[in-house]
Amino acid sequence: MPALDTIPLIPREHLFGNPAKAQGKISPDGQWLSWLAPLEGVMNVWLAPRSDPAAGRAITASTERPIREHFWAPNAKSVGYIQDKDGDENFLLYRIDVASGEERCLTPFENTRVQIVGSSNTILDEVLVGLNDRDAQWHDVYRLNLDSGTLDLVYENNSYAGFLADDTLILRMAMRQNEAGGTDYFRVVDGEVEDDPFETTAMEDSLTTTPAGYTSDGRTLYWLDSRDRDTAALFAQDTASGERELVAAHDKADISGTMRDNETGKVQAWSATYLKTEWTAIDREIGASLDWLEGRLAGEFGVMSRTRDDTTWIVWNDPGTAPVTAYIYDRKAETLSEFYVTRPELAEASLQPMQPVEIAARDGLTLPSYLTLAAGSDPSGDGRPAAPGALVLLVHGGPWARDSYGYDPLHQMLANRGYHVLAVNYRGSTGFGKNFINAANKQWGLAMHDDLIDAVEWAVGEGIAARDKVAIMGGSYGGYATLAGLTFTPEVFACGIDIVGPSNLETLLSTIPPYWAPMVKIFHERMGNPETEEGLALLKAASPLHHADRITKPLLIGQGANDPRVKQSESDQIVDAMKAAQIPVTYVLYPDEGHGFAKPENSIAFFAITENFLAETIGGRAEALADVLEPSSAQIVEGAEHVQGLAD
Repeated sequence: MPALDTIPLIPREHLFGNPAKAQGKISPDGQWLSWLAPLEGVMNVWLAPRSDPAAGRAITASTERPIREHFWAPNAKSVGYIQDKDGDENFLLYRIDVASGEERCLTPFENTRVQIVGSSNTILDEVLVGLNDRDAQWHDVYRLNLDSGTLDLVYENNSYAGFLADDTLILRMAMRQNEAGGTDYFRVVDGEVEDDPFETTAMEDSLTTTPAGYTSDGRTLYWLDSRDRDTAALFAQDTASGERELVAAHDKADISGTMRDNETGKVQAWSATYLKTEWTAIDREIGASLDWLEGRLAGEFGVMSRTRDDTTWIVWNDPGTAPVTAYIYDRKAETLSEFYVTRPELAEASLQPMQPVEIAARDGLTLPSYLTLAAGSDPSGDGRPAAPGALVLLVHGGPWARDSYGYDPLHQMLANRGYHVLAVNYRGSTGFGKNFINAANKQWGLAMHDDLIDAVEWAVGEGIAARDKVAIMGGSYGGYATLAGLTFTPEVFACGIDIVGPSNLETLLSTIPPYWAPMVKIFHERMGNPETEEGLALLKAASPLHHADRITKPLLIGQGANDPRVKQSESDQIVDAMKAAQIPVTYVLYPDEGHGFAKPENSIAFFAITENFLAETIGGRAEALADVLEPSSAQIVEGAEHVQGLAD
């Protein structure tokens, strides 16, 4: 293995700039291919005939904010996408007519967030949507004609957090949080919600139990369910009798995905992800196709899109140390044709393999984690560096989310710059059963933080990390964990990078978006209830803001001004506290971003600052800043002098 100083720096633009193509799909009728790609530097939706993939043309013309997801109408007459304004997360629904190219907004309302409530395998020109234009807290349900744009009110909602419809687009179920922090499920009969729930969950199952949809005939309701067990299993419930049958279960992970028959809605295959994703087929023909793909694709793969007749799939493949590639898979002909390479510029880059590892927490809980070693650090190839080095502890957001195996641009940038990278699924992460999640209840800054410290101790003990060169970095909850690390355990970390992280849990809970209000009980039960003396004390004790004077190590903060989840004030107040205590801090604000960075020029700018900040604090290498900030909206509010090259 070559030494680090002989391995070229991977340009930031290759990692955080626009991909060449992404999110490939095939129309339900198999006639068209679609994908996202840059148009004059901004991600837009492109279209090409299935018979001539090279004849692609942009069918949208967004000039400011990138389009980040798109989808086909069931009748294949149009393509849709959702878009917000500068990160405010008030997403509206747009439609592009395939034949005419006409684009229109189907939900032209101010301060409104659209939700897809239901779609159908047989009614191909309509869907159910939820709109909170009447009352920001509640989503009313409408029947939307995707061709004409007509919206017809189905249910005025003043009480329920969500709904489930069957294949006829008739509402069958309403969901509401109960006082225990769980969920009550009510039948909807003839448009009216019954008074008493037919199913209910306690708080302990609230994040691992959910209905997963009806079969097309409405006779079977699938559940992902952890009641009376730990991991969420897949059950089929007879809607007439209420009887339930176990379909699939995994002993270490929740069932996380299914493939369903396009006509019947019956489950054909299921997946679970512990360290890596495993697919298990129920349907023989689906199993044969998955086996065929597994024999031809190295690394991880999955199905992104399927035609209605299920003869053609769009398949992604992540080899691990090469860029992700999308393929067109003809199941009848058994051919696999390359659709595109997401980032062809990385084909010759020295990408580093990610290693799944299990780390024992101090109380014996196993933490599924992922380690990427610094480039050139493992000449023997045994998965351990020749000598301890600088480590970045990368903490995921949520906290009710998870890290997973596969290509990650941050892992690759940091490893290329000379850092080992460790991503830890601390307690509270999802996918590993309800006991793993519930071990984090009211443990912000306590056992959840201990898991991160235990991971650092593991890395030091394994000869991976040099004890005095450990950085902590993350976004959202990961940003909170960064602030907690520098306040509660300042001796452990050499520096921290906080991206849109809350500093005060009390103010965080008082400023949540209004459409989260129907679910606020889950925050109170799992974090602490600010309306009780005990809960408020718990939140204050776990809030880094109240301990800002303990920070002694360099800190970099990135924040979007329009963040609806973690308000700008969360970063402002920790920066003000540090300034008052004369503690150095670097604060970068983006006036056109929300909860994270959507625009590639802003991502590139922030991670340019990040790598130069890390180079100065724990000694890796960095690509010079140069004029990287000019295309971005980055405002250096505080502390330019603390990052090499930033004050020049």
